[in-house]
Amino acid sequence: MLAPLRNRRLIGLGELNAAIAERVSWLNDRPFRGQATSRRELFEDLERPALRPLPEGRFELSRWKKVTLNIDYHVAFDGRFYSVPYQLVRQRLDLRATQTTIEVLRGTKRVASHAREWGRRRYVTDPAHMPASHRAHAEWTPSRLIAWAGTVSAATATLVERILATRPHPEHAYRACLGLINLAKRYSNDRVGAACERALACGAISYTSVKSILAQNLDRLPLATPEDPPPPAEHENLRGPGYYADPSDVAEQGA
Repeated sequence: MLAPLRNRRLIGLGELNAAIAERVSWLNDRPFRGQATSRRELFEDLERPALRPLPEGRFELSRWKKVTLNIDYHVAFDGRFYSVPYQLVRQRLDLRATQTTIEVLRGTKRVASHAREWGRRRYVTDPAHMPASHRAHAEWTPSRLIAWAGTVSAATATLVERILATRPHPEHAYRACLGLINLAKRYSNDRVGAACERALACGAISYTSVKSILAQNLDRLPLATPEDPPPPAEHENLRGPGYYADPSDVAEQGA
């Protein structure tokens, strides 16, 4: 097919492509040897009717992963967590990830879809995937909980921050933080603030610890202050700084 071009002088890739396209068109219209049918005619009669339109979007590379839905109704991918309907907890699912989308499938049915997170947010949660008890808490956010705690006392705000930080998923801490709100309504802000301060001093970072302190009236007792460390013991084997003095300094002092 290209042999007829060998004696033609073509300048530039554009002229070469145009010349090749001309020869391809000639070849497709030429009948097969010994037949009255050409390549173009066979394409129009047999292949074109079977063609389907191209997809509207470009093909996307994707990664697949087998996942088990955790009890917090989130699946993990690339250091982030995406929600799935809580009714599927502990079930084995398929996760498909592209540059823009995270999809979770149960068999051939898609059960969850999220825009892929590339920022600092670790949890991507659809409220429709949450149990009713969790949806009731959805209006509360970590910043709102900490702000409320700050109206009680600085110790309460610190305790709420630590409770939120110790849970793998922030919503898991909401019940404990909302419990502190109820304790403040029952016992007063002053008592809850004192109980939180005692809980922090004891390293008891939980709602149940604060509740127990209040129930036993331990918040009314003064906190023990750390005692001053005892002075170092005196013993003949303990050497002071004079023992390590430079001998030349000692000689000068004697002189």
